Amino acid sequence: MSIIIGIDVGGSTTKIVGFDGDRLLPPLMVRATDPIASVYGAFGKFTSENRISLSDVREVRITGVGAAFLEDRIYGLPTVRIHEFTANARGGLYLSKLPRAIIVSMGTGTAYVYADETGGEYLGGTGVGGGTLIGLSKKLLGVSDPEQIAVLAKTGNLSNIDLRINDISRSAINHILSDNATAANFGKASDLASREDIALGIFNMVYETIGMMAVFAARQKELRDVVLIGNLAGLPHAHVTFESLDKMFGMHFVIPELATYGTVIGAALTEGT
Repeated sequence: MSIIIGIDVGGSTTKIVGFDGDRLLPPLMVRATDPIASVYGAFGKFTSENRISLSDVREVRITGVGAAFLEDRIYGLPTVRIHEFTANARGGLYLSKLPRAIIVSMGTGTAYVYADETGGEYLGGTGVGGGTLIGLSKKLLGVSDPEQIAVLAKTGNLSNIDLRINDISRSAINHILSDNATAANFGKASDLASREDIALGIFNMVYETIGMMAVFAARQKELRDVVLIGNLAGLPHAHVTFESLDKMFGMHFVIPELATYGTVIGAALTEGT
């Protein structure tokens, strides 16, 4: 009995990982239309793919907004609840190898946590996140799958959507904001804007909103390191937006490998109380 399993029951997905000692087993994600069904479905698939029997599992550590729906042990195994913000902190530092950082968990909404070797401190959050991306895309584009939205956005042109500094000024502002910086998201939406332009505009608005709040949080803690985890961190447009914010504000945004699974990895690494 050496394997620890972590489960993150989110608003739209359920994620599961395992640690066999210090070895991280390949993570898995399923859609969470029903929290209880998705947990048992993910657990069954994960244990089957990794050839894990129930007798191999020492403990199940569960986190996420849907964890409250699970009142009993999972398959009779010892099961503990891990606070989501603690899991964010632990997972973000584990993946980034940083001693301290602002951890930004980009799920259905977005949470900001200050993390160091002592644990995590919740700093606040915003309702802007993956739910915003999906909801607006569904209404404006008739598409609700994030990967399909990302495909549309790949050929979009922000100049048909966003008002930029160079639209209202002849030079950069205070040598901080470049002339290509956003002055107003969707502030220049053209009647001729394509579906691809709109998709890119939605991505840019969501990521810039999340990114600017991260800048404020990092400055409050006198930090430059910001670690991005969650479903939105795994989409390609995240790199473009956060690299731009890196340069503009002197920050160090990190999107680690397996960023999508940051919270569930942190849950598996955290002992319950």
